[in-house]
Amino acid sequence: MVINTLAVEAVFADLVTEQPQAVRLQRLVGWLRAQFRCGAVALLRLEEDHLRPVAVDGLVGEALGRRFAVGQHPRLAAILARNEVTCFDHDSQLPDPYDGLLDALVGEPLPVHDCMGVGLRIDGQPWGVLTLDALQTGTFDAAARATLQQCRALVETVLRISRLEQENRALAARHESGQRGRAVPAAPGHLEIVGQSDVLTRLLHEMQVVAGSDLPVLLLGETGVGKELFARLLHRHSPRRHKPLVHVNCAALPESLAESELFGHRRGAFSGAVSDRPGRFEAADGGTLFLDEVGELPLTVQAKLLRTLQNGEIQRLGADEPRRVNVRVIAATNRSLRDLVANGSFRADLYHRLSVYPVPIPPLRERGDDVLLLAGRFLELNRTRLGIRSLRLSASAQDALRRYHWPGNIRELEHVISRAALKALSHGADRNAIVTLEAPLLDLDALGPSAPAPLAPSPPAALHAPPAEPATLPSTLRAAVDACQRQCIQAALARHGGNWAGAARELDIDASNLHKLARRLALKG
Repeated sequence: MVINTLAVEAVFADLVTEQPQAVRLQRLVGWLRAQFRCGAVALLRLEEDHLRPVAVDGLVGEALGRRFAVGQHPRLAAILARNEVTCFDHDSQLPDPYDGLLDALVGEPLPVHDCMGVGLRIDGQPWGVLTLDALQTGTFDAAARATLQQCRALVETVLRISRLEQENRALAARHESGQRGRAVPAAPGHLEIVGQSDVLTRLLHEMQVVAGSDLPVLLLGETGVGKELFARLLHRHSPRRHKPLVHVNCAALPESLAESELFGHRRGAFSGAVSDRPGRFEAADGGTLFLDEVGELPLTVQAKLLRTLQNGEIQRLGADEPRRVNVRVIAATNRSLRDLVANGSFRADLYHRLSVYPVPIPPLRERGDDVLLLAGRFLELNRTRLGIRSLRLSASAQDALRRYHWPGNIRELEHVISRAALKALSHGADRNAIVTLEAPLLDLDALGPSAPAPLAPSPPAALHAPPAEPATLPSTLRAAVDACQRQCIQAALARHGGNWAGAARELDIDASNLHKLARRLALKG
């Protein structure tokens, strides 16, 4: 096959115009797929020891969330290592990384097909690979291989343009904020924030802007949304990125040792203090201290934390003299600190100090198809961990993931995928075959519905009308659960004289979550 020179010039002129990188690369792989008349084209970037898809055409959507470890995929390793087009015959014994992932074959196993790819380099350094897959044996003949070698130069030029644009934007951003130093390196794969939804894209942009300041940041979000990853992102994009990021799980600190852990102690300050010991603030000096679950700190420690935030001084337990520290504090909570302030378990002045810049992190149910990209990530991790040739989702399983409410967010999704993969093997799935996870294996119906749980507190509620008897029995499981929840909340409110905090404690639910659930159930405006 031969690609018309005018066609190449036309697509090149389109691709070099100013546009978002994701759009440019998507147009590129779409054009290549049309020219080669193949089933799928994928552009994968090398990041440390794995390849990350940055644009695909013809693969299922969740493929963008996968990360292909080079050592686990010999075909990709071979393409990356060579300086010419690499082809794999239909009878090649090397496993195909895209088995079961071609978009046209969501409901059936992948047939024998042709594959070829080429390694990509920019300024003499490996950038990644370009792969092409065809459904019909013999699609990639000698002419097609020669054409791909020619197209390689076009692809590398487009990538070079995208990289230059990114570097220019980064330089402009550092100039505007007065920052100095090297560009921020890419995050390791296991710390990456995966997703392409508008709400996540806006949040990531906001985080990069906020990272350049020294303002305290309060990360708000439900359990499992990934608050630690966002804290790490803030640190990596901050001027403090070459200094330590120290993580403290406040919920895991025993009250008797919390002060010593944060601020350190002198020898003899208490029984067992056999030597001087610096605390977490000193360990983070010059860098960032991440206080996870900050709402769990004891009141006595909150007072000392407030002093540190106000004047940059700490005092070791048992010491007479204060010490100066230069630390940026990022705090996180899945609780409503305003509610804690209202009931007296959190200091109002500390709350205002920590929440100079509050950042609500959206729950998974508000991120659209990000659930499929994240599922792809966890599918690939489990495929590697369990030694399965290929692990994928059926169309019905994808629909089930989209419909489910995800009260446990990304952490729950990871557990659901891992559990389903193990169930598939326990039910007799062959590790050497393409293993498809069907919706029943996810067992989402058994987990039941759940309600949103944002952290914004609600005003004190007035008395509610007494529970009404339903005219008819609920016709669906969701309606039945709603009716049961409604009755439990009303009964708890009645026992506590309309006090929401008391009802929340009785029901063992966070007060802010209870307010939101009540609004969904039409128990309050």
